[in-house]
Amino acid sequence: MHAWRNWAGNQYETAALAVAPATRDELIDAILGSEGSVKAIGSGHSFSAAAVTTGLRVALDRLAGLISIDGHLVTVQAGMPLHRLNALLAEHGLALPNLGDIDAQTISGAISTGTHGTGHRLGGLATFVEAVELVTASGEVRRYARGDDGFDGVVVGIGALGVLTEVTLRCVDAFTLHAAEKPLPLADVLAGLSEHFAANDHFEFYWFPYTERALTKANNRVPASDRPLSAFRQWLDDDFLSNAMFDKLCRTGRAFPKLVPSITRFSASALSERSYTGSSHEVFCSPRRVKFVEMEYSFPREALREAFAGLRAIIARLPYNIVFPVEVRCAAADELWLSPSYGRDSAYLAIHQYTGMPYEEYFRQFEQLALTLGGRPHWGKLNYWTAEDASSAYPRLADFTKLRDELDPGRRFANDYTNRVLG
Repeated sequence: MHAWRNWAGNQYETAALAVAPATRDELIDAILGSEGSVKAIGSGHSFSAAAVTTGLRVALDRLAGLISIDGHLVTVQAGMPLHRLNALLAEHGLALPNLGDIDAQTISGAISTGTHGTGHRLGGLATFVEAVELVTASGEVRRYARGDDGFDGVVVGIGALGVLTEVTLRCVDAFTLHAAEKPLPLADVLAGLSEHFAANDHFEFYWFPYTERALTKANNRVPASDRPLSAFRQWLDDDFLSNAMFDKLCRTGRAFPKLVPSITRFSASALSERSYTGSSHEVFCSPRRVKFVEMEYSFPREALREAFAGLRAIIARLPYNIVFPVEVRCAAADELWLSPSYGRDSAYLAIHQYTGMPYEEYFRQFEQLALTLGGRPHWGKLNYWTAEDASSAYPRLADFTKLRDELDPGRRFANDYTNRVLG
């Protein structure tokens, strides 16, 4: 038996067989030579049980190379981590148009779960995909390019259709971002939220529970320039304050829960304004070493204010305190069948709790609020979603099920999670 645990430590499995194929043929042999469920794992950065299996676990670590670069089209093996992909693209004068705030995930895991950054004109990472290749339960190799029947279902597939082996991405010329990070009164941020989203290429904010403060982050494209953070300021903000010190504060809050409101107020007051420029991937992505669990829901953009107000009310009545900030982002509508932003411009609310602290009642209450406002979950983050919820939220779910019946009629790529969320 082969044990595995995800990054956050909240998902654990013991698979009957674990393989790390170095070639597509080795992957096919492993699938055909095994029984039971088959799940591929990337970096383990999903909080949900999307990759958990008791059958065959496929690690993609050795399927992580560059295949080709053709102008702005870049094809890589599915196990390539984003941090390596970003560096590779930069070497060739290219970049992804948008990124989230961490780069530990593999490209296949990121697109399969609907991972996204923020930007009112840009979709999630899956919207940059031009083609994918996957291996089915029968060992057949299928390739889907944009415009092909089934492409919009395969890209965000939650691992339920097969094992992705290659991903082709449409990239852009490398670009520089100017980052402006500023603490502001929460009321001011909420009052001008639509304008903040519209006026910036990428805008998000973090709210610290039990305070009236928010940290805003606006990233905008600018001509190449050289105004990076000093090495000391980068260490102070990103390593010491955001990781080492914040972890110590969270540990204190876990040991002494009544101190949490004071801790969040201190965290909010410790924030300071900063402005700098850098390569896009260096500005988008930050180190995240503090362990937590997370739930994130996409809402119709017009429902964000009501959702945020409802979330504040939930936090105020919980029997325990929340030490982690709430993150608010946005994304453009897309056409991918199981994308949380399918068919609508979206706003995202992400809630977190430090590892080892209670969270289930918090997450369940927030999810109930989300369901009343048309919310859809990020598939890689915790949720209590059911297939009934999905059938009412995703107009193309029946098409996805039909595609699943074609590619995996015996449900080799199913597990308890996909059975719950997809049926």
